[in-house]
Amino acid sequence: MDLGLNGRKAIVTAASRGLGLACARSLARAGVALTLNARSPDALEASAAALRAEFGVPVTAVAADFNTVEGRAAILAAAGSEADILVNNPGVRQVPTPYAQITADDWRKWLETHFLSSVEMIQAVAPGMQARRFGRIVNMSVSFIKFPQVGFAHSHAARLALSGAVAGMVRELMPHNVTINTVCPGLFDTDALHTNLHGHAKRGNTTYEAIVADRLKSCPAGRFADPSECGDLVAFLCAAQSGFMTGQNIVNDGGVYQGLF
Repeated sequence: MDLGLNGRKAIVTAASRGLGLACARSLARAGVALTLNARSPDALEASAAALRAEFGVPVTAVAADFNTVEGRAAILAAAGSEADILVNNPGVRQVPTPYAQITADDWRKWLETHFLSSVEMIQAVAPGMQARRFGRIVNMSVSFIKFPQVGFAHSHAARLALSGAVAGMVRELMPHNVTINTVCPGLFDTDALHTNLHGHAKRGNTTYEAIVADRLKSCPAGRFADPSECGDLVAFLCAAQSGFMTGQNIVNDGGVYQGLF
């Protein structure tokens, strides 16, 4: 399927590995020029070089922390005001914390990471998208915002705040062919997932294998997803043909979430 994106320009954050890199790969395959961001310069440049070699698209690498004002400024300076696509991917691993141990600084940190960072990027790129009458913005979240889990109140609160803000933005942007959607992944086979599962095993005084078996038991698909299954979904949401879909929180978790809406 031709996504109608050849020659478009995209910003993808936390894109040196994992789901961010998978999104970048799917967009590059569609002919999109990329501005990639991550904190580690070596890993980022290696991923950028691999995408250039495989797909022949321009790839600019910006090593910076997306979750800081300075980092976002560096990304925007490299991408200019010409981005047609923005994939906001905070790329921060979550550690469960009992609610009583969440400090005021923790709340502020997670709001900066999962709310303010994405909102500021949207506000920076959306006017140019409006002027060109084409824009696709995808925020990366987690499936658990649909069914919050114990120990992640700080994370869920910030992510839900972003979804709430987006709900108020989309009606202003839709008349200009600019959409914003949120992808809520479940268990994807990434380094971050395996690091988190090892952490869960250590905290629970059990084995990594037992944790994996427990997670797979609750997943009707019976497997961890390949990152490309998230990247291709994001690319579809960015397609020219996806201009009628906006303001959605799309769960991609192999059937774990059992709600209807």
